Amino acid sequence: MPPKHFLKAGLLTVIVVAAVIICWEFYLRSQNRTISYDDGPELWSNKRARVYLPSDKATVFIGSSRIKFDLDIPTWNQETGTDAIQLAMVGSNPCYLLHDLAEDKDFKGRLIVDVTEVLFFNDGAPFRQRPDKGINFYKKQTPSEKASFQLSQLLESQFVLLDKDFFSMNAYLAKLGLKNRPGVQGNDPLPFPWEFDLTQANRQSKMHERFVKDTNLQNQVRMIWASLGRAMKSPPPTGTKLDSILALVKADVDKIKTRGGNVLFVRTPSSGPFLEGEQQGYPRKKYWERLLAITGCPGIHFMDYESLAHFNCPEFSHLSPADAVKFTKSFVQILENKSWNFPHKNSL
Repeated sequence: MPPKHFLKAGLLTVIVVAAVIICWEFYLRSQNRTISYDDGPELWSNKRARVYLPSDKATVFIGSSRIKFDLDIPTWNQETGTDAIQLAMVGSNPCYLLHDLAEDKDFKGRLIVDVTEVLFFNDGAPFRQRPDKGINFYKKQTPSEKASFQLSQLLESQFVLLDKDFFSMNAYLAKLGLKNRPGVQGNDPLPFPWEFDLTQANRQSKMHERFVKDTNLQNQVRMIWASLGRAMKSPPPTGTKLDSILALVKADVDKIKTRGGNVLFVRTPSSGPFLEGEQQGYPRKKYWERLLAITGCPGIHFMDYESLAHFNCPEFSHLSPADAVKFTKSFVQILENKSWNFPHKNSL
């Protein structure tokens, strides 16, 4: 085939591919889909590298998904004049992130640890997978991987279709419900609606306005919570097992405090049947109060403050974007009352 035919074929291929991408992007936007970033080890590692900022410049947050939804980072930055570094990981035990920071001798800043009891006091293997993956990637990340991340961020900020959890080919194949071949094991993704969790570039999670208004979508997520609750076979830890968990947390906290860092625990809101189940399975005196007593750290439990206790979570476990703003403003005020000074407040 003459070279000019190769050129024409190549040009035609580029045009067809570009047309498909543009049409698909316009279709997704016409369906009111919005930008959501890949919340993988690459994005987490990018934020993990910022924990060395001075304590009067930044506060590090670890936990599970609640603090990712409930802390509105732009509001925090505006109210305090400092940066919020979001390192929480969905569906995981934050104690592994706490240990990572405790072992990092260069970290000596402010740390806020979100406590979702069913995850915080659970040392099951599934709840350390994301922390292990993120920490390992951060420690071994190469210059080329860092450059690739920057390019990916640029593209993800422009294209809805790059949301790999919902709009990639693998995501659509997963929705077909095809069974694995005999002998092949795979992790089936939970059927969360895309409107539930939109990840921002700062790793904040936000519900789409459609989710906040649509009770059918909310009920879909509530059913997922119920099924996950039934799947948890191990009871809440007691006796020597609970003592061991608390001892490990204390040891990590002490390392950070010895270096001059500050650690505070927060219990973010839940509501409805979810809250009732948590109160029954993890009574405050046995878990929350013992955690504060053993570590010697201050704590903020949402039920102790009128400005935090009134929130109703759409799916019982996370705040809507509007309530996240209100929660964050009240949270900052409570911190200031606990002598957490923000010397550059409103300076941004």
